[in-house]
Amino acid sequence: MNIAIDGPAGAGKSTIAKKVASKLGYIYVDTGAMYRAMALYFIRLGVAPTETDKIDTMCADADISIEYQNREQVVVLNGENVNGYIRTEEVGNMASSTSVNGNVRKKLVELQQKLAASTDVVMDGRDIGTVVLPNAEVKVFLTASSAVRAERRYKELQAKGVEADIKQIEADIIERDERDMTREISPLKQADDATFVDSSYMTIDEVVETIIDLAK
Repeated sequence: MNIAIDGPAGAGKSTIAKKVASKLGYIYVDTGAMYRAMALYFIRLGVAPTETDKIDTMCADADISIEYQNREQVVVLNGENVNGYIRTEEVGNMASSTSVNGNVRKKLVELQQKLAASTDVVMDGRDIGTVVLPNAEVKVFLTASSAVRAERRYKELQAKGVEADIKQIEADIIERDERDMTREISPLKQADDATFVDSSYMTIDEVVETIIDLAK
């Protein structure tokens, strides 16, 4: 069984996917984390998002894998657990920019498809239902308004003691949505056979139960 959850940045895909996988006993594959690991790799090498030639060449040397410890996903970049480094705004913006690169996508999609072919998975990202797992039994397009997504992110940063401007956060979200939806390779869009779920006024548990009901 494959469950594909697509949607824009900040829609809560990772949180929801993890809970759905846990309740069903499936493996959770956070594709966004894989792209973020690749983005972190480029940042550490000092590569700019516009240096496409370097990105084409360097992505071949990035070894990105997923390990599971107590059913929790650990993203490993060249032998290092990078879970604690891939959730920054800088890495997120770099991932959005570099994920359009054909060579980057090809390498990561192959790994994602291999995982899905061998076990029950819940996978979230931008193009899971349309490109990575087009034959997934369950497809969900999860979204929320830009204002709600900005508020969620603002509260996350506040809880970590990080100063932030909620208006700038929303502006960044809107810009990222536009970039993701208009990119040439695998743009963000709802699959024809996906169920649309707007989580703006739903609790996490309500969204989780909605997806589990679809799976059942």
